[in-house]
Amino acid sequence: MSDAVAITTAEAEPDWQRLHPATLALSVVELGPRSLQFLPAVAALGFTGNWIWIVPAIGAFLLISLAAAWFQWLRFRFLVGDDEVVIESGVFSRQHRTIPFDRIQDVSIEQGLVSRALGIAKVGFETGAGGKENDASLDAIALDAAQALRTTIRAHRSGAAPAPAAADAPDTADAAQPDDRLLFAMGPGRLLVAGLFNFSLAALAVVGAGMQFFDNLLPFDFNIFNPMDWIDLAEDYGLDQWLLAHRWIAAVGGIVSLLLIGFASGIATMFFANWAFRLTREPRALRRTRGLTTRTDVAVPVKRVQAAIVVTGWLRQRFGWHELRLQSLASDGEKERDHQVVPFGKLGEVDPVLAEVAIARPGADAPWQHSHRIIALGGLIGALGATTGGLIAVSLGQPLGWFGPLAGLLIGAGSLIGARFHRWTDMPDQVAIRRGLWKPKMTLLPHASVQSIDLKTDFILRPLGLATLVFGVPGGSSLASHEIPAIPIATARMLRDRILAARTRR
Repeated sequence: MSDAVAITTAEAEPDWQRLHPATLALSVVELGPRSLQFLPAVAALGFTGNWIWIVPAIGAFLLISLAAAWFQWLRFRFLVGDDEVVIESGVFSRQHRTIPFDRIQDVSIEQGLVSRALGIAKVGFETGAGGKENDASLDAIALDAAQALRTTIRAHRSGAAPAPAAADAPDTADAAQPDDRLLFAMGPGRLLVAGLFNFSLAALAVVGAGMQFFDNLLPFDFNIFNPMDWIDLAEDYGLDQWLLAHRWIAAVGGIVSLLLIGFASGIATMFFANWAFRLTREPRALRRTRGLTTRTDVAVPVKRVQAAIVVTGWLRQRFGWHELRLQSLASDGEKERDHQVVPFGKLGEVDPVLAEVAIARPGADAPWQHSHRIIALGGLIGALGATTGGLIAVSLGQPLGWFGPLAGLLIGAGSLIGARFHRWTDMPDQVAIRRGLWKPKMTLLPHASVQSIDLKTDFILRPLGLATLVFGVPGGSSLASHEIPAIPIATARMLRDRILAARTRR
């Protein structure tokens, strides 16, 4: 009898799993950033003359950090059941958490450079309960186990028989599920073209700041951003007189150098962020995978999409290139509040993605209405301030003050021209808002996604019979708030009442 009870108890024991042992290797890599917090203590030992204790202190720091990482790994375990994930963690204070599959809105898989080399991945569970503290993650499990776990949850939510989340499950990273459809992809050629339009001088700023910061530590006394250093170098080689006689060559060379740095930075940024970009349609979500060094796998539940934003640029628009972002209740991490689902594509590639979330762009015959030109008032006031300040500087004997009136002229002209591009149109079940000259943006906002509408007027708009509509949409957006400025107050009230009457979204 006792043997039978023992066998029954052993069979009932849950199959707890631990994180991949490579978690400890990741802890070693993370010691680099963490060691910066230890630098003040090392500096204090050096300033007080206790140099002999620096090496033992660093060794103790590393030993304690690794021991803490090992204890955390040892005390962390998880269990994948038939319809739930259970996580237990904590060294001194234990936490037991149960996450039903039905509560999981998204399962994301992320791989950094080290994780890809070790064949592991971080699995994130978004529960939709609000706030990062209500989500959970498995920092490092085998990649095939992560994919099998995601497949199990997807199958459970779609009503199919769940697949076993075994560690030896087949690799499904690139294999599409039966119901998955490829909506958009970017190859190296498209990334190269996108990088050329993604001109950026961020790399130049980083190099310049680095050289300024480490100027006293460099083994040579030369700053590429200091013209006097270049003049001294030219004098050493007897080229100073030649450069003075051919200044245009130096100017052209400087411009070409800036262009090369800007284009190279844009191309590198695009390749690192969007390498092997794929957007697929799953039964309930759009899944996006991308990244060269850090590979991310994120799902955007279709029912949680609140708005679509089509962004382009003054030059991009001339060649027909656009970017599509989706504003969702599920944010895209701490750096991006919107989901970038088409980083660089034609409108013919954007429209099928919009159709998957039941949003459409206005037709060519849409009746666009303009905001009142009074919205340019803020820019005109700024232009007046720049002009006045410049003229005061000139009166005080500063010739550079003439840049003030020039800047004021440009600001004023830009404000007046930009006011013409504030337009909107009301469609049967959504409103479209356009704005921007240098970087045009069109927001497609379904009526049913709007939870509140503020009708605002002030001492300037009220005498003109105007009002501004500000739409409250859940999820937030990194591209500012959604509003229609300076429209007739009767039109604003009619539009507000019609939008708030929408209760369900098609």
